[in-house]
Amino acid sequence: MNALTTTQQGAVLTLTLSRPDVCNAFNDEVIAEMTAAFQDAATRADVRAVVLAAIGPAFCAGADLNWMRCMADYTREENLADAANLAEMLRVMYECPKPTVARVQGDVFAGGMGLVAACDMAVSVDTATFCLSEVKLGLIPSTISPYVIRAMGARAAHRYFLTAERFSAAEAHRIGFVHEVVSADQLDAKVAELTQGLCNASPNAVRSCKRLLQEVAGHDIEAPLIALTVDGIADIRASSEGKEGVQSFLQKRKPNWLAGA
Repeated sequence: MNALTTTQQGAVLTLTLSRPDVCNAFNDEVIAEMTAAFQDAATRADVRAVVLAAIGPAFCAGADLNWMRCMADYTREENLADAANLAEMLRVMYECPKPTVARVQGDVFAGGMGLVAACDMAVSVDTATFCLSEVKLGLIPSTISPYVIRAMGARAAHRYFLTAERFSAAEAHRIGFVHEVVSADQLDAKVAELTQGLCNASPNAVRSCKRLLQEVAGHDIEAPLIALTVDGIADIRASSEGKEGVQSFLQKRKPNWLAGA
């Protein structure tokens, strides 16, 4: 059985972690599959949104134990290469030009937090628990930190990186790590609601918005950033979809990317 299964409904591609026997923990093979899957999704015109899902009681428990046993004997050079592969997977996920949604049906620990954080948005069941457990193992959540800190904010990260305590879905929502918390029977409906909105938007505008978010977040509001935002709106207004979107609004009709919808 593949570690990652792929299904598509309309313009929504769902990538499902399918290793419930090990709580969907990842190893080098899973990392390679995930990287390739998101790279492929990035190039496909028939994909407008990507959902990252999982089966079983856990969404993702981080690193596979057998993989961790192997890493215990790695040299520093081998650890560098290994961490670089994980970092590349997270980068490919985060920079995927298609909007991404984490469908969190169960617990999320350690490296699994990076998977959720690398997605644009996250919906969680109300029974899920979250934990950045690395310091309990004498480790640090280093590779996932750029994404997790962006997702939950530095202040919350100070607490949960350092204490390694578990926290609830309600707390994950309070600190902004997940956007919605719902009962298990409402999970698919909420994910579908989000993906429908994503598919209704201009594909070019969504792609440009993702790039805008990544370029603006965390940067000082100074002349170079302001110039970047000025260029961005000028470019999108002059684009074919930008013109079509404004014209369709003024003419009170659907834009051409919703033709037939």
